[in-house]
Amino acid sequence: MTNEELNAIAKAEQESKERFEHEVCVCTAAGCLSAGGDKVKDALTGEIARQGKDKKCSVKGVGCLGLCAKGPLVAVESHGKKDKLYEGVTLEDVPAIVQTLEATETKGAAAAGLERSMDEPFFASQVKVVLENMGKIDPEHIEDYIAVGGYQTLYKALTEMSPTDVIGEVTKSGLRGRGGGGYPTGLKWSTVAKANGGATKYVICNADEGDPGAFMDRSVLEGDPHRVIEGMAIAAYAIGAHQGFIYVRAEYPLAIKTLKNAIRQAEKMGLLGKNICGTTFSFELHLRLGAGAFVTGEETALIASVEGRRGMPRPRPPYPAERGLWDCPTLINNVETFANIPAVIREGGVWFAAIGTEKSKGTKVFALAGSIVNTGLIEVPMGTRLRDIIFDIGGGIPEGRRYKAVQTGGPSGGCIPEQFLNMPVDYESLQQVGSIMGSGGMIVMDETSCMVDVARYFMEFCMSESCGKCTPCRVGTAQMYDILCKITEGHATLEDMDMLIELSDLVKNTSLCGLGQSAPNPVLSTLRYFKDEYMAHIVDKTCPAGVCKICSPAKEPVEVKS
Repeated sequence: MTNEELNAIAKAEQESKERFEHEVCVCTAAGCLSAGGDKVKDALTGEIARQGKDKKCSVKGVGCLGLCAKGPLVAVESHGKKDKLYEGVTLEDVPAIVQTLEATETKGAAAAGLERSMDEPFFASQVKVVLENMGKIDPEHIEDYIAVGGYQTLYKALTEMSPTDVIGEVTKSGLRGRGGGGYPTGLKWSTVAKANGGATKYVICNADEGDPGAFMDRSVLEGDPHRVIEGMAIAAYAIGAHQGFIYVRAEYPLAIKTLKNAIRQAEKMGLLGKNICGTTFSFELHLRLGAGAFVTGEETALIASVEGRRGMPRPRPPYPAERGLWDCPTLINNVETFANIPAVIREGGVWFAAIGTEKSKGTKVFALAGSIVNTGLIEVPMGTRLRDIIFDIGGGIPEGRRYKAVQTGGPSGGCIPEQFLNMPVDYESLQQVGSIMGSGGMIVMDETSCMVDVARYFMEFCMSESCGKCTPCRVGTAQMYDILCKITEGHATLEDMDMLIELSDLVKNTSLCGLGQSAPNPVLSTLRYFKDEYMAHIVDKTCPAGVCKICSPAKEPVEVKS
């Protein structure tokens, strides 16, 4: 594949698109698909033909449009400008939507009730880098990706830049790993590139998204798989690898199907495989399916699983950058990190570094879930205020209820109370308040949530997902879960709470891997900010939120006088 051939494909796609006045984009990502998005797409195609508008209107499936809880979603682009978005579309709504496609017609008024303004904060306040193609391209059609500049950056890297130049741009960008640790990506790439000269090296994409409520990586893989593949190929060129693996959980069947199709298409066009773009660089990409264990999100456990062994972590050092897959230097980044790379190389590291805060550069994709009006997928600059994310973009708390806390970082994160709503969301700020960025899950809770019960829920998750290799995690999380159960049932004493605090410290500081080390975070953050709720359960035997079924203490038997 040459640059001229890429340009020719892009031009042909653009000309094909310009033949139509209207392009109807139907979200066919997992959320909308489960609500019948595929049937709506078929119905729109049939209705457009029935109304004789098939010469002016085209229909295609696209990736996530953001408002996941409002699906099926349909976006309409007229004369090259996206100007309408319909939510909750049913088969009965289809004729009215098709009628609105012609500006001179007014018969589509019935569809107006489904329309969302693109000027709403949910859309207008976002800055999209990773998600820039979502809702625009058909993920099953590689030509669509090429038409928006796809694989041009890979071509540029291979033909105009040395591996050192590529790593230099990534370093300059300040991009940090989006999997949760926040390790500087350029430094990691540089370490693998320098490791054990001449040895076989590997690139692994961690797509084992295990946090409850998180769906960022799944959405990117479903909606823009070629972007991740391009980012991995650039990374492989930079560090000197010729083989790569995408480790994705088998619970993501649509993402797996889309990835398989995308890899096959890229190989057919010479964008993967031998002598990519006519250069001496070769890169083969394989899929590995995980069984859905949370612990395989940890690098060394993931490597063990790729090798065909049980996914369990091992002590570090040595780090995967030095001894990883089959003891070879290995670069592991997650989906979002690789999805940032094409933009970093295309626009330059300085451009990327201008977004965000001093130490947290670029944007961050979040999955908004829980008690929030606009449940869905968003992308904002690092440093955006928590309040703006929840109340402007997220639309606030439903039914006028009061905000109580937001859990970031999944089961490894913490609960952030109302007093920190004005804090900027970046790696440093979240750490200061006892939470972490994690991979991007953001679960909002209102006044009806019991924070002790929330801590119990996350501890149960960590206990169940512990691989059992180290005693502090295997036994400690079980003991902490038992104490939390006693508290929520009204059986605990103040001594139990002291033991809970002591165990939190022990598990945090002596566990082998990140799962155990971070498992106490929800407990510690709720104890820090919601200690009054623990005291109410233990001392007053009440649950302020009315969630826990507190067992009343047994009454003293009444003596019956004869």
